[in-house]
Amino acid sequence: MSIYALQSPAGGFLDEDLNHFNKIFDDWCVQFDNFEDAIMIASTLDKKRFSDVVEITPLSYPKYFFHNLQGIIHATREVDGNIICIVEPFMGSNFRIAVCNLKTKAVKLTATKYKNTMSVEGAFANFVIRDQGDDEYVQ
Repeated sequence: MSIYALQSPAGGFLDEDLNHFNKIFDDWCVQFDNFEDAIMIASTLDKKRFSDVVEITPLSYPKYFFHNLQGIIHATREVDGNIICIVEPFMGSNFRIAVCNLKTKAVKLTATKYKNTMSVEGAFANFVIRDQGDDEYVQ
């Protein structure tokens, strides 16, 4: 499922008053369930304040909500209140699995590095969190 938001060219999101842009996407930002509603609101804004409608999907979600997560995100899924991502920290590097806590917004990379997509996809598909308090992961 996707959500839609109004974003400035500078990267901020409109607040609930449709007046000021927030630097980060948060609960105060204007969110829409469908593209048509977002376009309708965007068309009513002052033409001096340019904004785009941005679609936030499960794959792009970590980029907007977890600012400490760096790199290229290849896949995401939710496990026990966390967003789990396959991440390539920089182009050509080994793949890692990132655990993004939805409550604390903390991001932790697992210690294991994966050289190819086959190995990281297997670990990703079977990834479980053993004990959230100790941040122990089972892959």
